[in-house]
Amino acid sequence: MTTEKKLPKRKDVPQAYKWHIEDFYETEALWQEDKTALQQELPALSALENHFGQDAASFFHALDTIVASNQKLDKIYTYAQMKLHEDSGNAASQSMSAQADSLLIAYSTATAFLSPAILSLPEDTISAFCKEFPEKAKLYQHFLENLLRQKSHSLSAAEEKLLAQAGELGGAPQQIFTMLNEADLTFPAILDEAGNVHELTKGRYISYLESNDRALRANAFHALYDAYGRQKNTLAAIYSASVKSDVFFAKARNYASAMEMALADDHIPLSVYDTLIETVHAHLPLMHKYVSLRKKLLGVDELHMYDLYAPLVPDAQCHISFAEAKATVLKALSVMGKTYTDALEKGMESGWIDIYENEGKRSGAYSWGSFSVHPFVLLNHNDTLNSMFTLAHEMGHAMHSYFTWKSQPFLYADHKIFVAEVASTCNEALLMEYLRNHTQDENYRRYLINYFMEQFRGTLFRQTMFAEFEKITHEMAERGEALTQEGMNQIYHDLNRRYFGDDIVIDADIDLEWARIPHFYNAFYVYQYATGYSAAIALSQRILSEGAPAVADYLDFLSKGSSKYSIDLLKGAGVDMSQKAPIENALAVFAELVDEMESWTK
Repeated sequence: MTTEKKLPKRKDVPQAYKWHIEDFYETEALWQEDKTALQQELPALSALENHFGQDAASFFHALDTIVASNQKLDKIYTYAQMKLHEDSGNAASQSMSAQADSLLIAYSTATAFLSPAILSLPEDTISAFCKEFPEKAKLYQHFLENLLRQKSHSLSAAEEKLLAQAGELGGAPQQIFTMLNEADLTFPAILDEAGNVHELTKGRYISYLESNDRALRANAFHALYDAYGRQKNTLAAIYSASVKSDVFFAKARNYASAMEMALADDHIPLSVYDTLIETVHAHLPLMHKYVSLRKKLLGVDELHMYDLYAPLVPDAQCHISFAEAKATVLKALSVMGKTYTDALEKGMESGWIDIYENEGKRSGAYSWGSFSVHPFVLLNHNDTLNSMFTLAHEMGHAMHSYFTWKSQPFLYADHKIFVAEVASTCNEALLMEYLRNHTQDENYRRYLINYFMEQFRGTLFRQTMFAEFEKITHEMAERGEALTQEGMNQIYHDLNRRYFGDDIVIDADIDLEWARIPHFYNAFYVYQYATGYSAAIALSQRILSEGAPAVADYLDFLSKGSSKYSIDLLKGAGVDMSQKAPIENALAVFAELVDEMESWTK
């Protein structure tokens, strides 16, 4: 019997493996000073409302003051949360995090007047203010344009207050689903082929589907959906209420549909959503061919839904140390040029990264940081291929922030979801191309290709299918049609048949998959995974084929933050997501992978 090595406590982790959190504050006392100072500013921030908009000077003074205070909050809040993520069991960090949360709420309350106050001003008045202060007008142009373009969807003060009060009710379906899904649902133990008992959890589910043990895969699949099936009517009622809530708020704000309201936040044309679905539909024969080849390579008489994650090649995982991962990622991304790789190397060697797992550390990985400091990356590196791709992914986010923060004011320092995953996924795609072109091991190459194809299946195809399900259900609700469990099951069954083809058994259990997708409670969100993935693949291919001109456009994209609408940012990089070409270009890469996969069967 073997036991896993115990995780080290945070204090026992060598300094070389920790991020330099002290780049924020050398001591926690200095953090407390900043926090207290900002708390003391809140009454003055709130008082800005009293004179806001009386003249150009008061208008821009309020904007400048609130943006500057928000930058202070960004540093204070981020530091506290990152300290907690180092060790969630640290009482001092818990206290700091709670204090930061309270400060955020108080700050939001003090400054909540700003957007309604701007929208209450006549646009002629704002134009006059801008002419009086042209430099300020230039800075705030996109911010004001973005706010004012949605003025027709803003209501009277009384109506806005009523909608705000209804917001808690509107969010109830998501909260109820979360409690049912995370707290109340339980799963039985399952058996593998040898009769060994395994505990089934949502966290372990995918790892079981990726097992070579087919009995374990099937048992995990059926047991999971049996648990959801016992709650199927409740889950249908919760999702139906969520969709109705989306439709209600869209109508209340004078949008033609819930989808229009969701996409309006980032000024995304509705055609982007429809073009994604239509283009993927046109290329579904590629997915059908992939499924057919998967069935052949697995050597099964019937391919089931629980076989979609099964490995197609023997395990080719190898030990990749963090030092090796850094070196490989740096070589793979050398196609981006010296400006990018110098910044990348700086980030990987200057204390931006918290590398290994320790007791109490947050799981997973992310890139965060503060405009006032620099990007940071949290990892839980475990010397695998997946860990190396995670490093490339998160450093892509970090580079996006780094170049934006160098070039933009704090006002435009963030990134919208539509573009947020592009920089990270582009790095992964370039790393994949480098590894494919630099391995002599045929088994390892097949492993890489299978890994790449699963990204396409899971992100481009599956997320588009999710997006289509959302579109169908919301349109039904907008027509006044009922969303029943049986009806949604049939919709989802038909979508699976359409997307995966005739060479797979559409098991009855998969009909209920819609009932366990948390993102469905954040309507019209998932399509951005598919568009972002398509954009990243298209950008990586352009960088590889065109070289310096494409790199220059890409670096410009990285430096723009949110200073333009996302669709325009990507156009500047050479990718127009309102057209089908980027999606087709990405699918052409998938087609090449399918062709290579087909050669394995000969």
